[in-house]
Amino acid sequence: MQIRPIGPFDVSAVGLGAMPLSIEGRPDAERAIATVHAALDAGMALIDTADAYHVGADDIGHNETLVAKALSTYGPVPDVLVATKGGSRRSGDGSLTVDGRPEYIKRACEQSLARLGVEAIGLYQFHRPDPRIPYAESVGALAELLEEGKIVAAGVSNVDPEQIRTAREVLGGRLASVQNQFSPTFRSSRPELDLCHELGIAFLPWRPLGGISRARRLGARHLPFTYVAQRLDATPQQVCLAWMLALSPVVIPIPGSSRPETARDSAAAAELHIPADALALLDASPLVTV
Repeated sequence: MQIRPIGPFDVSAVGLGAMPLSIEGRPDAERAIATVHAALDAGMALIDTADAYHVGADDIGHNETLVAKALSTYGPVPDVLVATKGGSRRSGDGSLTVDGRPEYIKRACEQSLARLGVEAIGLYQFHRPDPRIPYAESVGALAELLEEGKIVAAGVSNVDPEQIRTAREVLGGRLASVQNQFSPTFRSSRPELDLCHELGIAFLPWRPLGGISRARRLGARHLPFTYVAQRLDATPQQVCLAWMLALSPVVIPIPGSSRPETARDSAAAAELHIPADALALLDASPLVTV
């Protein structure tokens, strides 16, 4: 497994997006924990979660609790960075709301600490900008959490280049990561990826395969990925992740998994080498739906 940095941490080049284990259509607890264990077995050393990954209002923090249980039942746990997020709320109908008040972010962090059972969260990320609150004020809560030792590294998510620069300034150059949606079918976050490359900040694409339903149809929807996969004896999903890794050394995709086999398939992408001519084809390829 390739290793890439996030702030002071060295993690696997591909991480586990744990959200599918806790939202609508989630697997039972046994399969969910087996999925996390499979990811660890395959060398994944980054697990991304959030307090908003749950179903109902009485289920807040389900994913964080699940990740903590999976780690505690694994046996001797290797060095794994658990990254979580606060500042977003999920209602019972699946919709998301935001709360960027500094006091809310700090309170959410305290609750995440308890659910994860740790004294300090490795990577804590402000989940989503709140248009009602100046962005610098929200990120200021992360700066305070760093100073208090409750988090080791700070990140932001769902941001534009201006917000990245603001967060970096507020945090005194300590912005460790940016997590934005990015995939073959959603490339509008390329400016943010390029800025992270310039500044040396880890860029974590969420939904890198386009989401669970689209991931299953990736080969049919994006024919160049099928062509390259056949050429390299790989899956289109592995080609997609390997293509992202080749874009920049700061890229660390976090594909979601709800089954052990998909976690293992994603982990294997970190060792897939795509020739330069194939990378050029994937970079230029339009979305093709069949």
